[in-house]
Amino acid sequence: MACLLGTCSIGQPSQHPCLNLQNRIISRAHPELHLRLGTKPDPQSLKFGVQHVSHFGDGFCGHESRTPSVRCAAEPAVSSTTANAGAQSTPAKTVLVAGATGGVGQLVVASLLEQGVQVRAVLRSAEKAKALFGESGEQFQFQIVDCRQRESLDKSVLEGVTHVICCTGTTAFPSKRWDGNNGPEQTDWIAVRNLIDALPPTVEKIVLVSSIGVTKSDQLPWNIMNLFGVLKYKKMGEDHLRKSGKKFTIIRPGRLTDGPYTSYDLNTLLKATAGTRRDVIIGQGDKLIGEASRIIVAEACVKALDLECTDGQTYEISSVEGEGPGKDLSKWEKLFLAAHSTA
Repeated sequence: MACLLGTCSIGQPSQHPCLNLQNRIISRAHPELHLRLGTKPDPQSLKFGVQHVSHFGDGFCGHESRTPSVRCAAEPAVSSTTANAGAQSTPAKTVLVAGATGGVGQLVVASLLEQGVQVRAVLRSAEKAKALFGESGEQFQFQIVDCRQRESLDKSVLEGVTHVICCTGTTAFPSKRWDGNNGPEQTDWIAVRNLIDALPPTVEKIVLVSSIGVTKSDQLPWNIMNLFGVLKYKKMGEDHLRKSGKKFTIIRPGRLTDGPYTSYDLNTLLKATAGTRRDVIIGQGDKLIGEASRIIVAEACVKALDLECTDGQTYEISSVEGEGPGKDLSKWEKLFLAAHSTA
């Protein structure tokens, strides 16, 4: 598979932004998604097989018991170890993931499942979902939904959902991903608006993935990125969420790097690694520039669900050389809090 970001040597150390991607061919029946984040030396494997996943129509069991979210303070009320242990034994929430078959969405799903969280994905292709995640199980369910169509988001899709992570998006310039009316207006505005409007009052929080530069679309170099309106439509999605009255966090990553990338028939996933660029810079005020690992962005979204200091906040995020916070909730908390002073 050709690297989407340019020429690089797959599986070999590289200075290119795509970094150390390693090709791994997987079967349709039992694909694996590998990710490495933080200080652990070896990639953690999470299998999406028959024991993990099922179609939403096969039956969904919610969980009544919930653990409280973590309040941001100098010393977190709940440590990451305690929070993860609790999630493993008693799932605290049911998270709907929009854009689950995309590069960030796949990693969001993997991280949530690793924590023992119930995940429900909304996507448009049953074939893609089965190729990536399999067909049976209890922890992961998927529902065939086209968020561009309001009527597609009926009550059954959102019943029992407590949290939402929206990772929908497309390319800034015309590409194969635009096929089938998937341009920026339909993907970054209409689909996002419809999803927000359909959320019931029982949804406790929504995390939206946007982009840096959305407030500067009339300035270089952002006006070039916005030639086809991608930044304009992402900003419209952000503003609609802010006006909705729902509790939210908005994550604006820099230029996305690292896997997993998917082939158009989804037969292949690439092993994802952030290489040595695992440290995180978080800012506010749309001042940050740079690149952001998809792995880092996915983990920021997952952690924002449980950190109350991120409520009502918008953050820019990039990844740089260093070890980074990994999956330590308290370290992510400190990064988010530190960003408040940069606004």
